[in-house]
Amino acid sequence: MALLIVRKKIHTIVLTLLCFFCFTQSFCQNNTDSLENTLQNKLSDSVRLITFIKLSEQKQYTDFVNAILYADKAFAIAEGKNWPWAKRLVYGQLAFLATISGDFSTAMKYDNLNHQMNLDALDSAAIAQTLNFLGNDYYELGKYDEAYYHFTQSYRMARALDDQKKMAIAIFNIGLVLTELGQYEMALNHYNFSRDISEKVGDLDGLVFVLEATGELYLKRNEYKKSEEYLVAALKAVRERNLTILEPKTLKALARVKFKQLEYEKAFAYYDTALVQHKKAKNEFGVAKANLGKSEIYIEQQKFDEAQTLIEASLITAKKVNAEKMTIDCYKQLATVAEKMGDQEISLEYYKNYQQLEDSLFSTKMLEKIFQDQLRTQAEVKDTEIATLSKAKSEQESIMKRQELLRNVLIVVMVLFGILLLTMYRSRIRRIKINNMLLEHQNEMRKRSQELQQLNEVKDKFLSIVSHDLRSPINSLTAILDLADKKNLSVDEFNQLNVEVRKRLNHVSRLINNLLDWALLQMDNMKIQQVKIDLANMVDENLKLLEAMPAKKIQCLNLVPSNTFGWADPNMINLVLRNLIFNGMKFSETGGTLEVSCKDHDPKFVAVAVKDYGVGISREAQKLLFAKTEGYTTRGTANEKGTGLGLILCKEFVEKNGGIIWFESEEGKGSTFCFTIQKPVEQV
Repeated sequence: MALLIVRKKIHTIVLTLLCFFCFTQSFCQNNTDSLENTLQNKLSDSVRLITFIKLSEQKQYTDFVNAILYADKAFAIAEGKNWPWAKRLVYGQLAFLATISGDFSTAMKYDNLNHQMNLDALDSAAIAQTLNFLGNDYYELGKYDEAYYHFTQSYRMARALDDQKKMAIAIFNIGLVLTELGQYEMALNHYNFSRDISEKVGDLDGLVFVLEATGELYLKRNEYKKSEEYLVAALKAVRERNLTILEPKTLKALARVKFKQLEYEKAFAYYDTALVQHKKAKNEFGVAKANLGKSEIYIEQQKFDEAQTLIEASLITAKKVNAEKMTIDCYKQLATVAEKMGDQEISLEYYKNYQQLEDSLFSTKMLEKIFQDQLRTQAEVKDTEIATLSKAKSEQESIMKRQELLRNVLIVVMVLFGILLLTMYRSRIRRIKINNMLLEHQNEMRKRSQELQQLNEVKDKFLSIVSHDLRSPINSLTAILDLADKKNLSVDEFNQLNVEVRKRLNHVSRLINNLLDWALLQMDNMKIQQVKIDLANMVDENLKLLEAMPAKKIQCLNLVPSNTFGWADPNMINLVLRNLIFNGMKFSETGGTLEVSCKDHDPKFVAVAVKDYGVGISREAQKLLFAKTEGYTTRGTANEKGTGLGLILCKEFVEKNGGIIWFESEEGKGSTFCFTIQKPVEQV
């Protein structure tokens, strides 16, 4: 995006020089006349063409339709006269108008025409510029391999020309591509390098673009606080420097940050402000991106019809301008909406389209091409520097011929030594980069191995519980039934065994329920359906259910105030309450007391607490309670058994609903387990 400002400045400089020669007489006679009034005079074709372009530039952000009209009139003159200099100006303005309207395919067409004319004219500086413009077009269309290639080519030419500003722009844009590919550290290095050059040459606009891009990078890394700091600073600088083209992009990035922080109203406000600016500039692409962002908020608010309408409109625009990245995002959002509305077949179809385009866009072939370009760029840098040094050496030798022989020999030795050191240094840097890439790959493989090991431990735990805790009570029940069938049990003996069997069957029932919920959770098949729930009634129902079971006459107190509501999946929260209350009763002495209470945790969450006055938890056991692969359990005060899964399920269910869970315990004095649950939107 930094290229847009450069493109605008280039046009301004060229037009100013041309106006100095062509406009002097016409404008000096009447400086107060507007450019429109000037067109009423008899002007040469060259002056008329330049006037049309200046009018197009003046109206590009305020009256887009007329901006296009004036550019087309200039295009007609340039084509009719077949003036190369005029065509380059007109192609540049038409490409810029297409870019700010989001029509990057059209922008690419005019940038290619401009680039070919620059190649024909052997204008190295202009070639470096149009390479950057083409890279920007490919970047916005999601063709990152082509974008990377054009940006690196532009950097090579700018470096050969020693044009620091163009080098900074190319390095910055390479950073944008690396950000999209997830190479965040490398992208940050490019941004910092670009910033240093911009500071050196006094390019204040370039510093603003670096601020905004850094903010978006931290957003992708989910570092929302740091992202917001950069983006707020960028928005302030954008408005101070009147960088109209960058403001909507910054606003949409801030909207995304607020969305991730669940501040939906602020996110809507930022998106709406960006939409106003995009609509004013007739930027269909920008409008589509903003609406796609708003649709995410509607999905979270379960306003699926509104979300689907916006996504479908954005998809039409994305296909119209060949924006593959936005098309992928649209299909992904449509799959999510269809899934949440219960239409699994349509959701699967959208997901297939999403996956197919995603695989195509970020294909192995594309990534390999970028990697090869990176290596080739490093090698070319090395070769170019050696060639430059060799040229310098030749020039020095011609001078040294007039000097003393000893000095000649000394200088030659120093130059050769310098070349050797430089070659060794560059080679070392290249090896370090390759080693870093290998280390990153090894770390990724190590991470995958750890994940597989953890999954294997979960599987072992699952099988262990099934083989031990299910087999034993079922075998006991089978043995009792065999004895009863053979009439080897008296009625009194059967009644005594019946009490124990019921306890074991209750345990087996809880175990099976927990195992099923746990298995669904591990397979990611458990869907969250968040609704408004009455916490006081839910606690009351669970207390009555557990009090009805054979227990130890525990006095259960519901201290949750009436009209206390939460926003969560009721089945999941029911399971959490049931497990925590059962645990409290399990570790309480006969005739003990158990309390369930609730209070505000912060403006957006309430905290539910289950407190018992039982045996408490030892320090050693406290470290194992929530460990996924440990499944810690111990018998209660009446020898009640546990599954080892209850607290693990509680933790995962609370976190899936956006809350946290913790506990406080002291041996001999009891335990308090607390978890948070979101408040309904109207209470926040």
